Amino acid sequence: MYKIRRTYETIDERGSAKKVAELVYKQAKVYRDAGQRNDFTVSYNSGTLPGEKNIVILEWTADKIISPGRPDNTVPPEAIEIAMKYRPMVEDDYIEFFEMIDPERMNDGK
Repeated sequence: MYKIRRTYETIDERGSAKKVAELVYKQAKVYRDAGQRNDFTVSYNSGTLPGEKNIVILEWTADKIISPGRPDNTVPPEAIEIAMKYRPMVEDDYIEFFEMIDPERMNDGK
């Protein structure tokens, strides 16, 4: 099982991180409702909390890592429309993959 995290660095403009977070949430919901993504979370920091500001983080889990650009995949048109709305407010984005510990498969130090 994998945890996948996509981070969006938003423009330094009042309210941009929250706007992007709301749109990313809507987009992730479209993917989930289309059966292309598991449950997810979206979080953001617009600068009112300690840490990096103007950041939006989308996280979800997946049994395997597969490319959304695979030939047999149809991206929901609504997801593309939503991306067009938030793209002007995003300076950069990147994705990270983490393998999750499965307690059933732990060797307990053996």
